[in-house]
Amino acid sequence: MFWSLAIAFIVTPWAAVRILKWGGRYAKLTLGTPTAADQAPHSHGEHPEDFFTRLYRRMMGPLIAHRSWAFAFLGIITLLLLASMATVMLGWVKVKMLPFDNKSEFQIILNMPEGSPLELTAETARQIADTVRTEPEVTDYQVYVGTAAPFNFNGLVRHYFMRRGSHIADLQINLAPKHARSAQSHDIAKRVRPRVAAIAAEHGARVAIAEVPPGPPVLQTLVAEIYGDTEAHRHALAREVIRVFQQTEGVVDVDWYIEADQPKLKFLVDREKAALHGISEQTVVETLQLAVAGARADLLHVDREKEDVPILVRLPQSHRTSADDLLALRVRSATQPGAPLVPLRELVRVESGTLDKSIYHKNLMPVTYVIGDVAGAVESPVYAILQMNRALRALDVSAYGGGEAGLKIYNATQPFSDVKPSMKWDGEWHITIEVFRDMGMAFAAVLVLIYVLMVGWFRSFLTPLIVMVAIPFSLVGILPAHGAMGAFFTATSMIGFMAGAGIVVRNSIILVDFIELRLAEGMPLAQAVVDAGAVRFRPMLLTAMAVVVGAAVILADPIFQGLAISLMAGEIASLLISRMAVPVLYFMAYARKDATPVTTE
Repeated sequence: MFWSLAIAFIVTPWAAVRILKWGGRYAKLTLGTPTAADQAPHSHGEHPEDFFTRLYRRMMGPLIAHRSWAFAFLGIITLLLLASMATVMLGWVKVKMLPFDNKSEFQIILNMPEGSPLELTAETARQIADTVRTEPEVTDYQVYVGTAAPFNFNGLVRHYFMRRGSHIADLQINLAPKHARSAQSHDIAKRVRPRVAAIAAEHGARVAIAEVPPGPPVLQTLVAEIYGDTEAHRHALAREVIRVFQQTEGVVDVDWYIEADQPKLKFLVDREKAALHGISEQTVVETLQLAVAGARADLLHVDREKEDVPILVRLPQSHRTSADDLLALRVRSATQPGAPLVPLRELVRVESGTLDKSIYHKNLMPVTYVIGDVAGAVESPVYAILQMNRALRALDVSAYGGGEAGLKIYNATQPFSDVKPSMKWDGEWHITIEVFRDMGMAFAAVLVLIYVLMVGWFRSFLTPLIVMVAIPFSLVGILPAHGAMGAFFTATSMIGFMAGAGIVVRNSIILVDFIELRLAEGMPLAQAVVDAGAVRFRPMLLTAMAVVVGAAVILADPIFQGLAISLMAGEIASLLISRMAVPVLYFMAYARKDATPVTTE
């Protein structure tokens, strides 16, 4: 802005003097004191006006002459503003933190029931890969079974890189480049999701299709944090929340951060019997560890491998799948060399139990996570959450340690205590609230600073309000344009609205400043306000056209499309509305005064 100001004051006049005179437009350049003709009041009849300017004067005449017409006009544009804002409430314009990007990849996260063998997980992953590869946009894929896929954005923010075990698998699906396909990656992911979910359901598995997002960095799109006084209450309440998730249209990939019950066998050494056979407890432990986990014996040097290959000594899978197989192993006495080998079943006893489950905390409070995504009918978490809140608030939580029938729901803050059952929405919803709240507060602070600046310039507390009243009217174009193009109103759309506000204020200042210049020259107020919109419309139109052309280059970008729509549609709407609204408001504000507003020269 600083350099554009310097160019406007220095480069533009210099270039105009040297370029315009070449066309013979100016015969002589006069420098010095203005003549009497230059100082005479101007009239709109000095130059021929086009049809639209004459139409504008005919429309403005009744608005200035009849106060009821002016109120009717202001009422109409106010109704247009309210109707535009209602498109968000009615769902025609969807609000979302960031739109879906068009990447050349997506992931499929497979979670088999805990304890599933690696072979079954690999077979399920292969079936999913076979159904996905039939899509024409899919070029290739990689399947990672028992371990996580290489690091990427999702792996970092959603902790996929920590996944290990025989029951997990990651499928990396690679798509053709953007220019080689017509469908976006999000549409392809939606297309394969029903088939992938059907295969997972056959094996009792949980599956999620993870698109590579532009942000925000959250655990999942939908994250419900369940708080309660005991683990049993939290888990029971989480099951109710999962049921609400599954019954809500558009909510997919429902899961929770609780492992299924897994059997645990504990081998306890009978020290007395082991001592009678001359076998130490450490010998029994090492034997079992060698059979189950294996031991590293040596390194194998292979020319085609970049690194040495470790040699692992371990029993084959068929000999270590049950406790009876392990109890059949025999150990030798260290103190009795000639003694026969002793089977482990004579030295140990087996106790059955359940593996301990992961315990999650947030800010020192135990928490249970329920996660999900949105796709299909509802692709913005805002509307899915609003729909689920009605069902969640109706839950009877008295059986989970709560004294009230309804579930207490938090959005931007965490519960102070976990004594009573409660739930907090996290994930993309929490980031959306924070971003729009912070941008709104920053925008409000900027508006106050703009108002203070203009109060000092115009020496009036009322005139800056007239200048700034056109800012919200840009929504008359912004919101319907988003709905017409089927675009989400995102954080970039909000940035475009805020950036366009500065141009809207500039247009209003052009009108008000021209009005006050005409009043200082002695022109009547009614004629001055009409003349401002007629004469100053050309620079306002050129500014709007420049914004439209400049923003058009990012209109096709999926991330910055909202920014382009807000700049283009908001500028056009404010151009048409402010041209009439600002002069009408200025006239209504100062028409009853005995004298015209005082200006400082």
